[in-house]
Amino acid sequence: MIFSDKTYDEERALYGIKDSAVINCVFDGPADGESALKESRNIEVEACSFNLRYPFWHVIGASIKNVKMTSNCRAALWYDRDVVVFGSELHGIKALRECDATVIENCDIDSEEFGWRCRGIEIKNSTLNSQYPFFECSDMRVEALNMTGKYSFQYVENATIKNCVFKTKDAFWHAKNVTVYDSVIEGEYLAWYSENLRLVNCTVVGTQPFCYCKGLVLENCTMKNTDLSFENSFVEADIVGSIMSVKNPLGGYVRADSIDQLIWDDGHKEYSSCVITAKNGNVLEEISK
Repeated sequence: MIFSDKTYDEERALYGIKDSAVINCVFDGPADGESALKESRNIEVEACSFNLRYPFWHVIGASIKNVKMTSNCRAALWYDRDVVVFGSELHGIKALRECDATVIENCDIDSEEFGWRCRGIEIKNSTLNSQYPFFECSDMRVEALNMTGKYSFQYVENATIKNCVFKTKDAFWHAKNVTVYDSVIEGEYLAWYSENLRLVNCTVVGTQPFCYCKGLVLENCTMKNTDLSFENSFVEADIVGSIMSVKNPLGGYVRADSIDQLIWDDGHKEYSSCVITAKNGNVLEEISK
């Protein structure tokens, strides 16, 4: 069945449709109805506009292309499975949550709590503005995402991230089994309490990164304005260029071209097994408190 060139504003306007296409339709109007496509199966939605709440809940099998979801389209995709979203605008708060096997490509996303507790999400070639994105997600693949956020990727598990730019207050707190390639991560207090976080050919910018980490690996990375790095962490780091300061690392090694400052609080140096090496022999200052 095809639904085309219509305007719907009633409650559950197309509830439970199956094996259908929805083309060039508008979901808006005075009835202010919710849940337009709830419980749908195997649907194609293209060139539609959504200005009402909760349109795609409990959907299984959907292709969503060139769709606009306004800021009034709250909590748009929840509890879905096998959904592809392409070339669309997702501008409502809590746009994606508790979904399985979601693919998002070439999308413009502005959603304060985006992607919470999703499993098997793939996102690429997209932009994202969010306060608290990807909370407790698992089995993620992220590529070419330009993201501005605050508390990003908290409690994420099993993720691969490539060619991204993240500007975030902090990221990857309590994350487990995450690998990041060829990306720029700019923020504060990055990756505290993470386990098995690996960064390859990345640039890290910001104060106090990588504290209380286990299994942390940095390969051929650059660190800028990164003071008080690696406190109470087990780390294997090979850094190109300088590190502003290293403080109280617990184990492993830190290698950089130069380290401006090495800081030990009382007693930490005695029980640390971390080997710290400035490749050109340049540790400008060592401080014990």
